Amino acid sequence: MDRAIEDAFPGCHLRIVTGNDGRFSIQFHQKGLLKPLTGAELSDGTLRFILWVAALLTPRPPALMVLNEPETSLHPDLLPALARLIGHACQHSQVWVISHANRLINALNQHPECHTIELEKVLGQTEVMGQDMLSTPTWYWPD
Repeated sequence: MDRAIEDAFPGCHLRIVTGNDGRFSIQFHQKGLLKPLTGAELSDGTLRFILWVAALLTPRPPALMVLNEPETSLHPDLLPALARLIGHACQHSQVWVISHANRLINALNQHPECHTIELEKVLGQTEVMGQDMLSTPTWYWPD
């Protein structure tokens, strides 16, 4: 988790604090600030990225993870770090990413295990580019 936060936010680190009541809170330490920021003080995009870190680094990964437009609310500069995080997660799960963000797609395509499937609309119908009715899809479903 520390490496993912440092990758996305150089010079920053995240601390998870457990209260006496069993609840936890986060403290986001940012270089140059005198005190850490609480979860309530972080932007939606920063919080969303931290949630992606937690989800993609889960200790019990599922066989299949489907991420629908994970770039939503994220600053464009975070997309390469998100792609690296997804690349790490794909070592333990099959990860599908649905996205319209070219910066994220290009960063994901840098990963050697990435297989891109492009869709296009033809006469109102969604089709897989480069595939006809007799082609075999390039993906597999886990057992």
